[in-house]
This record gives sequence, C-alpha cells and structure tokens, in this order.
Amino acid sequence: MGKGLDVRKAIAARFGDELRFFRGWMDKPKAVGAIAPTSSVTARRMASVVRPETGDLVLELGPGTGVITRAILARGVKPENLVSIEYSSEFVECLRRDLPGVNVVHGSAFELDKVLAPWKGHTFDCVVSAIPLLNFPMPQRIDLVERLLDLLPAGRPIMQITYGALSPLPSGRGSYSVERFDFVMRNIPPAHLWIYRRATHA
Repeated sequence: MGKGLDVRKAIAARFGDELRFFRGWMDKPKAVGAIAPTSSVTARRMASVVRPETGDLVLELGPGTGVITRAILARGVKPENLVSIEYSSEFVECLRRDLPGVNVVHGSAFELDKVLAPWKGHTFDCVVSAIPLLNFPMPQRIDLVERLLDLLPAGRPIMQITYGALSPLPSGRGSYSVERFDFVMRNIPPAHLWIYRRATHA
C-alpha cells in the first residue's frame, strides 16, 4: 500500500510540475523556452559538469520547476552553495517552497549586476543554464556568455541547453570556445547540450 501511495504522489508531483510549466509557457512563451520541463535524464547530464567537492558556488539560470536544480543538489552541492536565477514569479514561489536553502533569486539573467549583487566579488565553479538563448538577439547572447565567463575560473564551463541543432553562440565571435556536449533524445523536445568556456593559459 505504501509503495502504491508513493507512486501516486510521484505522478501527481510530476503532473503538477508539467502543469505549472505549461502555464508559464502560455504566459511568457519568450521567457520559457520549451513546452515541457527538462527530463531527468537531461538534467543529470547538465549537472554532471558540477564539482561539489570544491565547495564553490554554482550558478543556475532558468531553473523553471526545479528539475535541473534537484539534479545539481543530487550531485552533492549544498543548497546554500547554489544560486538559481528565475524570471517567472510563479516558478520562484514554487522553488522557494520546494527547495529550502537554495538561493532562489527573482530576476533576469541579463541583469547580472543586479541579481548577483549579494555575491559581488565571488567566483562560481560553473554555470548551468536553461534560459532560451535562441529567443534573444545574437549580440545579447554573446554579451551574456562573456559576462558569465568573467565569473568562472579559466577552463570552467557554462552548460547550456537548447532545442535547435546549432549552438546558440557561433565560434569565433568572442573569447569562448564552443563544444557540443550531448544530444538527448529522451527529452521533449529532444535537447542539445553545449559547453562554452575560456581556455586556460600556461
């Protein structure tokens, strides 16, 4: 009986996440890049770049319903070491309720000075991003990635999910390298994962 109840609770929670995500997509289709939450398989792949053993801060952009956030925490990152920037006030409310201890900030990733003011001067181990870069002009995308890389040690990655076959940022347009990390079919829609980083210097 207990196992059946647990299964029903898990199904209900998943349905609730998908309903909230769809409502967010209907309200702000430009701010929410997909029509369904990221799959757990994709979330684990994205979180795989995190190094919890360092104890450094991790920056997450566009957590949505928190699927990727939970995968980052499951890697061993302490909630207080995770800073998650979310544009949707409804998602922010749910994240703060469901994931106590995580630094959930309501704001835009394109206003880094404002949203990261409490962590001014800090560096982050990496960035895990689900913001829909393809919805924004190319100069804005490049500027964001360059500013994010300023927050990371040389060689540490920005992990970016996208639903287009090409990288949201072309190579040769900035101080970053472009690396195809994975293509995940078990996602709706299928997801392409890209990594951007600055080279280390000898």
